[in-house]
Amino acid sequence: MFAGGVVLGLALMAWAQTAGPRTEERFKARLSPVGIESAKRAEITGSGSVSAVLAGARLSITGSFEGMQSPATLAQVHQGVATGVRGPAIGDLTVSPAPGGSITGTLNLTAEQVESLRKGKLYIQIDSEKASDGNLWGWLLR
Repeated sequence: MFAGGVVLGLALMAWAQTAGPRTEERFKARLSPVGIESAKRAEITGSGSVSAVLAGARLSITGSFEGMQSPATLAQVHQGVATGVRGPAIGDLTVSPAPGGSITGTLNLTAEQVESLRKGKLYIQIDSEKASDGNLWGWLLR
């Protein structure tokens, strides 16, 4: 009887370690116009905000934007070499094809990407019809 209780206790401890509550980390980004030359300033407008939750290596993103001069065409998560420095896209998000709307998506990050997120090197970028190289962007920060 005692041995059965020990085995049950060990099994419950193992289950609690694998299925127990996961620590979540929260990040936010304020979306603002991408840095541009003055000739395009009138075409690159808008604002928005994004919230992100990291659970393990899974990053869930939700947000909204408004005030762009043309409809959104693409939203992605990018990885720069430092906060404020552009870099390549690492994942696509779902974005409303309108001058304002919502942004959502979930990405499974690599260990390197998780560290980049924690160091402020990941950012959201929304492209639009008038700004195919970025209309709004914002760095994911704690």
